[in-house]
Amino acid sequence: MRYSLLCLLMIVFVGLSGCFSDTNEIADDKIGSNESITSSTESKEFQVKGAEVEIVSGDLTYPAYVAAPETEYKKPAIVLLHSFRGMEPGYIELIDKLASEGYVVVAPEWQTFETSPHDAVVERLIRDSIDYLGTRSDVDTELLGLTGFCAGGRYTMLLLPEIKEFKSGVAWYGFPYSGDSEAQPDRPVDVIEELEVPMLMIHGTNDQASNISDIYRYSTELDAAGKYFELKVYQEQPHGFMLEDGQLSQSFEAEDAYWQMVTFFDRTLK
Repeated sequence: MRYSLLCLLMIVFVGLSGCFSDTNEIADDKIGSNESITSSTESKEFQVKGAEVEIVSGDLTYPAYVAAPETEYKKPAIVLLHSFRGMEPGYIELIDKLASEGYVVVAPEWQTFETSPHDAVVERLIRDSIDYLGTRSDVDTELLGLTGFCAGGRYTMLLLPEIKEFKSGVAWYGFPYSGDSEAQPDRPVDVIEELEVPMLMIHGTNDQASNISDIYRYSTELDAAGKYFELKVYQEQPHGFMLEDGQLSQSFEAEDAYWQMVTFFDRTLK
C-alpha cells in the first residue's frame, strides 16, 4: 500500500514539474515575441552622410546638396526643390532628416544663375538631377519622388505630370494657376490630364501668397479628371510655414506636415 502511494506521489510530482517547465517556456516565447514586435515597430532612422555636389545642366554647372543613408542596398530617391527664397539652412536640415528615413535626397540650387529662370531651364535641371541619381549605386531609379516648396511646389505640380520617371510627388504651398507668362508659359492646372501618379498637396489656410481657395478649386479639377491626390490643410498656417527665419520650424503643424510627407512617400515609393 505504501509502495503504491509512493509511486502515485512520484507520478504527480513529475507531472507538475513538466507543467511548470512548459509554462516557463511559453512565457519565454511570449517575451521573445513581444521584443520582436517592439523592435519591428520602432522608428528606424539611418546614419546620414551629406555632401555638396555639382550637376551639369546645359552649359551650366549647378551646386546641389545631396544626403543619403549610410547603407549598402539601393534606396528610393527624392528630388527636392527649395522655395523662391533659395537654399536656406532649414532645407539642409530637412534634407538630412528626410534622408534618415531611408531616402537619397538631392536638392539642386535652381536659382544659381537666375532668380526666376524659364520653366524649361528648371525642367532640364530636374531631368539632369535624375541623371545624376542614376550614376549612384545606392539609388533605385525605379523609385523616384519629387517635392518642392513655394515656387518649388508649383514646379512639383507642373512637372510631376511631365517627367514620367517620378512615381509620386508632394507639393508644398504651390501655385496651381501661376503661369501664362514668357518665363512661365504653362500653368499646372493645364497639365492635369497628363498626371498619372499620386500627388500630396500641403497648404495653410492663411497663405497670403497662394490663397487656399485656389487649392480647393485645383483639387476639384483634379477630382473631376479622375486623378489621385491627397490634400492636407493646416488652419491659420501662413505661406512657407515649414521654415521660420530660414530654420526648420519645430511647430506642431510643421512636424505633422513632415510626417505627412514621409508617410506618403513611404506608401508610394517603398
